[in-house]
Amino acid sequence: MLLKVALIGCGAIGTVLAQAIDEGRAGKAELAWLYDLKSEKSEELAKKLSLKPRIARGVAEIYADKTVDLVIEAAAQLAVKQYSLDILRSGKDLMVMSVGAFADEKLLNAAHNAAEQSGRRIYIPSGAVLGIDGIKAAELGEIKEATLTTRKPPAALAYTAYLKERDIKLRGLKKPRIVFAGSAREAVKAFPRSVNVAATLSLAGIGLDKTKVRIIADPKLDRNVHKIRVRGKAGELVTEARNVSFPDVPRTSYLAALSAIQTLRNLSESIRVGT
Repeated sequence: MLLKVALIGCGAIGTVLAQAIDEGRAGKAELAWLYDLKSEKSEELAKKLSLKPRIARGVAEIYADKTVDLVIEAAAQLAVKQYSLDILRSGKDLMVMSVGAFADEKLLNAAHNAAEQSGRRIYIPSGAVLGIDGIKAAELGEIKEATLTTRKPPAALAYTAYLKERDIKLRGLKKPRIVFAGSAREAVKAFPRSVNVAATLSLAGIGLDKTKVRIIADPKLDRNVHKIRVRGKAGELVTEARNVSFPDVPRTSYLAALSAIQTLRNLSESIRVGT
């Protein structure tokens, strides 16, 4: 069955997703709609695609289209907060890339209830980290400790309000510097565009308050590094991803977009490997 998809957000990740769907690399999916707050972004992306999707002038157009099966959010945490409930209530499945939005417990519970009531599903790709399948399995046997250590080039972190408010300057940094240490819930609020992976890890494991996060600015790096360490009754799980980032968006890993493409493929594949 052909899956009709609408895409919210036409930035780096949205572009990779749209092109993958257009080229047939995302399973049996067809891109029906594009939407971005900056309409010129939608128009620019549409020009790159051979199968021209419609450009929505407002998200309500997507809600109203009963033929759309799935809406992909590839914009920002704010978009999840603004649109996720109405997407689900309009009878569509939802894929969330900015999963850090679910650090808001009320939003997470409301989205869960909306999905239950409408009989729809919320998909959260594993994103820029490794081992989410193993962590989900380990949680069944009880996880005692979960830690994420993220290392990024200073340029990928320097833009954040969190650092500016604390007068943490990264320009000219000569050696690695810890810029954050705390819970995953605190991390995704402080770095809303950089550590959505902390929320993904937490939802797969022991939750946002028990999962610990360290963020390190490392001037020797040219890519984003995410190391996960999980300890529990099933043993110890350690993974490390050294991800190439988008050239124009150093805070975002290319693997995050590929993970979303694979999630789409899973929806139409007869044999599915992993959870």
